[in-house]
Amino acid sequence: MAKKSYGNESITMLKGPDKVRKRPGVIFGSDGLEGCEHSVFEIISNSIDEAKEGNGSVIEVVRYADNSIEVTDHGRGCPVEWNSKEERYNWELVFCEMYAGGKYDKGEDESYLYSLGLNGLGLCATQFSSEYMDVVIHRDGYEYKLFFQKGENVGGLFKEEKKYRSTGTSIKWKPDLEVFTDIDIPLEFFQDSLKRQAVVNAGITFKLTYHTDDDTKKFEYRYENGIVDYVNELRGEHPLNDTAFYSGERKGSDRADMPEYKVKISFAFAFSNETQRIEYYHNSSFLEHGGAPEKAAKSAFVSAIDAYLKQNGKYNKNESKITWNDVTDSLVLVTNCFSTTVSYENQTKKSITNKFIQEAMTEFIRHSMEVYFIENRPEAERIGAQVLLNKRSRETAEKTRTNMKKKLGATMDVTNRVKKFVDCRSKDVNERELYIVEGDSAKGSVVLGRDAGFQAVMPIRGKILNCYKADYDKIFGSPIITDLIKVLGCGVEVKTKANKEFGDFDLNNLRWNKIIICTDADFDGYHIRTLVITMIYSLIPTLIREGRVYIAESPLFEINYKDKTYFAYNEREKVEILAKLPDKGVDIQRSKGLGENEPEMMSRTTMNPQTRRLIQIMPEEAAATAEMFELLLGDNLSGRKDFIAENGSKYIDLTDVS
Repeated sequence: MAKKSYGNESITMLKGPDKVRKRPGVIFGSDGLEGCEHSVFEIISNSIDEAKEGNGSVIEVVRYADNSIEVTDHGRGCPVEWNSKEERYNWELVFCEMYAGGKYDKGEDESYLYSLGLNGLGLCATQFSSEYMDVVIHRDGYEYKLFFQKGENVGGLFKEEKKYRSTGTSIKWKPDLEVFTDIDIPLEFFQDSLKRQAVVNAGITFKLTYHTDDDTKKFEYRYENGIVDYVNELRGEHPLNDTAFYSGERKGSDRADMPEYKVKISFAFAFSNETQRIEYYHNSSFLEHGGAPEKAAKSAFVSAIDAYLKQNGKYNKNESKITWNDVTDSLVLVTNCFSTTVSYENQTKKSITNKFIQEAMTEFIRHSMEVYFIENRPEAERIGAQVLLNKRSRETAEKTRTNMKKKLGATMDVTNRVKKFVDCRSKDVNERELYIVEGDSAKGSVVLGRDAGFQAVMPIRGKILNCYKADYDKIFGSPIITDLIKVLGCGVEVKTKANKEFGDFDLNNLRWNKIIICTDADFDGYHIRTLVITMIYSLIPTLIREGRVYIAESPLFEINYKDKTYFAYNEREKVEILAKLPDKGVDIQRSKGLGENEPEMMSRTTMNPQTRRLIQIMPEEAAATAEMFELLLGDNLSGRKDFIAENGSKYIDLTDVS
């Protein structure tokens, strides 16, 4: 396929509705449900700005079952007539032009001094992103109507004289599924958004009607005293202090060469040992990510409370300073600020970045807290004590957590300090397997033949102590035994002063699902296998009772015929295999030690769960097993002689007398 040419005509510009419809995420932050929700809030915020100017005190929001939305306010009504300054109709500017609106001038006598909307983007962008939009405006004795479809006006402006109860604007629209991937906005979004706006816009009533195919729900939100009522609602039944409220105004600039602007600051707080909540609002927008107000609150509260604790000798000697987390653990705080200039992090308005706002809020909150502590000594005493309690509890928890990490780290890292142990990658105890093998040569073959994902290898260097005969000092002084116990990870079940390294037994700390003893198929191998089982039975018998210990059978004979290989694990199997093969051309080899086996053979005969043979060591009667161990490996020499005299003839053919 030929490459598309790239020339002067390759550069294009999005025009009209396509500016939003093709790239909704640029304006709304997302082309998904979150972006759709933001487009709805853009319309609601225009009504809020009107109400904050004293134009109407009720805002009605209706969500219909077909996912369309209607927002109605009782403000002055959006101007839509001819604009001689711009030489266009205002309805064209407001609904069809990006960056057009009535909120750019922020002089002392201008409207919308502290508005949510700033950029002249929201209404136009929402219109562009809608399937349709119906607009009804009442002002100047007229009713104006506009209709838009997929971002384009249909029919122009309709105007007629009409009597109405109040001025205002009603906008009904349906978000377009060609723009957003999801437009089914849940009830919780409307409830949360309108409640938050009622909190920060004292005295304004928000009415919500939510229709579904099966039901209609209605809600109303109003906080007469704004954030004070909200903090009273949040703080619980037994706060450490009554809700405190402070407000003030500051004037400044973000940089010396930039124009000054006003900031109105208010915050309400209470301390509680039952709950905590911190919310920041600016120009009625909930700042989910905080920004400047969060930095200001953090600095001011920590500074003021720290100063109080120092001045009143509340810290212990050499005690560290409180942190923001110690304060927030018991703090219910809502800030509600307005400014004539504001820099949002982006159009979604979840964080602000103004340097002057941060500085003004920090200074105002810190000073207010200092005054509060002076004027409210009993409350200050309780707040200081609670914050100190939070701090000391945090430090105790951190110390405990650090010690636990060290302990667990030591447990996990101990395997790295065991010589020649080869771990597996998996951390899932339910699949991890430990192969205990005979010597370094066997280790090499087993390591190469294993599945490194879940199979680990621990070589035994020579024959270990007979744990039925040796005393505990020798047992816990044996590096072979202690290394193996470290790798198992579950401690030991014996109580002895000789054990200075391992904790009490805990099966939950066992690092393996299967412990597989893998030795050569000869008398030395059987001897080592028996000594390992004896060690486990003597020190950690629960592993046997729980069925965690296995023996890996290794073949005695390798039988080759043409291109096929057969393995016989005993004489009987060898005879059965040979009976099926011709008399000539068959090569029979007695199995060598594990260290001489090829990795492929090890995998097939000993390691692969699909083809290997495992014998689970699961004694039917622990007492009988213990008695046999004691007889064969313990100190009862005469009993062992009697047993051999009585039963030795049964095993004479297996005796190695070479």
